This record gives sequence, structure tokens and C-alpha cells, in this order.
Amino acid sequence: IVRADTIPASAHALYCENLGKAADMAQQAGVDLLIEPINAIDMPGYFLSHQQQAHDIVQLLNRSNIKVQMDLYHCQITEGDLARKLKQYIPGGRVGHIQIAGVPQRHEPDLGEVNYPYLFELLRQLDYQGWIGCEYRPAANTSKGLGWLEQERRKAGHAA
Repeated sequence: IVRADTIPASAHALYCENLGKAADMAQQAGVDLLIEPINAIDMPGYFLSHQQQAHDIVQLLNRSNIKVQMDLYHCQITEGDLARKLKQYIPGGRVGHIQIAGVPQRHEPDLGEVNYPYLFELLRQLDYQGWIGCEYRPAANTSKGLGWLEQERRKAGHAA
């Protein structure tokens, strides 16, 4: 969280400096670092709020072990046009992880305004090989909240 009176250029410089140091230490351990833009509605004052901002930092630091965690919930809230964003960023190889949740309530991915089956197919077409994680609050309970996953696994040709 950035204080309201912080100069943006100073915050950016310090963030990049510290991220570079962390990347050096992580590299020695064989670990990748992920940075995640988070929407300013859910987290006012959070330093990273847009995909382009995060990808610019990754490009600027040019470290193979710094990647973007592309949370499609936050991206939709802040920027929308998820298909275009995926087409823009997945081919560059700098997306290290994708997270999903229903928008706008952050419930199950099959609830809300985002057409995840379409986006899953797009990710297949883009040959995305990374993990897709879920970060949401089940509308009912955890078991019921995973019901959507069985259907998606069948569509993808996996056993339930």
C-alpha cells in the first residue's frame, strides 16, 4: 500500500530496486517471483493496479525469474477486455500464473460476467502451459463451490 503523499516515481524506483534485490536472492534458490496487479476498488492505494504497469516493470528489470501473476478478477474490474489482455501478454512468456474468480462478487468462476469457458479455450489456443489457480469466496460452501470445476475438466478431456 502506498501512502497518498508518496511521489509515484519514487515509489516505482524503490519498488523496482527492491524487486531486483529479491530476484537476485530468489535466483540463487531457483525460485521465480510473481508480481500481481490488484484493482484499486478492492485494495485502494495498492502500488500495482494495471497489467501494463506490471509487465513494464518485468520488462524493465529483465530478469528471467520475475513474472506477472495475472489475476483475471482484478484485471476485469480494472481494465476489462480479458481476451485482448491474454492475447497481448501470454505470448511474451512473462505470465507466470493465472488466477480466476467470478466478477464482480469474487465467487465461483461460473458466476458473474466473465465467460471463463471462452477464456480457457483461448488459453489453449495461445498454448498457455502454466497453472490456473482459483482465489474466490464460495457462494455456498467449498464442496458446492467446486462444482464448476468438474464440468470444465470434462470439457478439457480430463477425468473428473
